[in-house]
Amino acid sequence: MATSQEPESSGFLLGKLLIAMPGMPDPRFEKTVIFMCAHSDEGAMGLIINKPFDGLSFRELVEKLEVRVTANTPDPPIMFGGPVRMGQGFVLHSSEYASDQATMPVTSEISLTATVDILRAIAQGEGPEKALFALGYSGWGPGQLESELLSNGWIHCDADKQILFDLDHDAKWQAALATLGAGIAGLSAEAGRA
Repeated sequence: MATSQEPESSGFLLGKLLIAMPGMPDPRFEKTVIFMCAHSDEGAMGLIINKPFDGLSFRELVEKLEVRVTANTPDPPIMFGGPVRMGQGFVLHSSEYASDQATMPVTSEISLTATVDILRAIAQGEGPEKALFALGYSGWGPGQLESELLSNGWIHCDADKQILFDLDHDAKWQAALATLGAGIAGLSAEAGRA
């Protein structure tokens, strides 16, 4: 299992969970877990999966978009996906669902769709089995995320669908760390280099 020692190669974070280290200097990312949707020499993009927008739910969002809801329409919270393009919505979901030319497979089990079609499908009970909704995303320019990894701002682990879709949002950060066998008390952003 990879940790944040030395970046392996371009794209190594695609489909991984990025975990904020204790002492993260940017309060927007304190105790965050980010699912990485893209990573290349050109930069990186991911969605925070454990910071809900206060007072905004799926039903409220789709009603504002004039999508018809029914009594069976789910009503999960909407996540703060990150500080970039906060007016843009994203759905991270299980890969059995795909929208024509709008769904981007991230891993064999997880896909990303950013069109209103998936919201309509979910509202009508025809969407993916598992889904997480986010407004905005977290983005990094070329080499920026690798630099943050080397300065011990982040650690990463393999994505776990249970952490992504099933756990309570407050439990995701600690659960992601636990997949690495890392105890919170033993982690520090002040780690040295040999």
